[in-house]
Amino acid sequence: MQITIAKTTEEMGRLAAARIAQYLNQAIAQKGEARLLLSTGASQFEMMDALTREKVDFSKVTMFHLDEYVDLPVTHKASFRKYLKERFVDRVSLKEAVFVNGEGDVEQHIAALTRRLKEAPIDVGVIGIGENGHIAFNDPPAEFETDKSYKVVTLDERCRRQQVGEGWFATVEDVPRQAISMTVPQIMQCGVIISVVPHQVKAEAVENTLRQPVNPFVPATMLKRHPDWHLFLDADSARGFLQLD
Repeated sequence: MQITIAKTTEEMGRLAAARIAQYLNQAIAQKGEARLLLSTGASQFEMMDALTREKVDFSKVTMFHLDEYVDLPVTHKASFRKYLKERFVDRVSLKEAVFVNGEGDVEQHIAALTRRLKEAPIDVGVIGIGENGHIAFNDPPAEFETDKSYKVVTLDERCRRQQVGEGWFATVEDVPRQAISMTVPQIMQCGVIISVVPHQVKAEAVENTLRQPVNPFVPATMLKRHPDWHLFLDADSARGFLQLD
């Protein structure tokens, strides 16, 4: 585990993007291509913007993402497909973008997505941490053992309140109750994991992740078992961590 604490969210985003680009370029140099897994949400704004300006041959990069709401149209402002198209895909020239589709036949979409995912390992996984300690939409208590790559999950109330707090929905009742999420075991198969976790609202989750033993009630604690995990914080999200004994 490597922890980087930046003074500002903007600096954190730049440092994280540079690290992501480093590993993508390394994979491209070794294999001729790279596979990238991206998180979404307000916490990723600065990193995502900085990543689009990094010197990476994105024509050799295939992008996957972590999750999507069930039955939410891609035109809705909270759609993660819309988010990624506007903030990343439309700003670089990717080899391919493989999206999680929550509309229509969800099980069929999961099967097709899993087949694509299993074609080759993910080189770099950008995995955020939620206010409730979730990774992807694996809310506590998370399932740590499964042979599935993606599954349909039911979102807990704190997760749904986070979506309202970030401005994606007007009320908790507007937030879909289910989503398609990459599973914890699949996340852990990424070659490198980079977590970008800014803002004071994430300080509790960061502290719990670093202080507590690995347990499903703080799903992000599982990341500590990954052999190459890089955690990027800003001054606000690091507050609890800096107070640890």
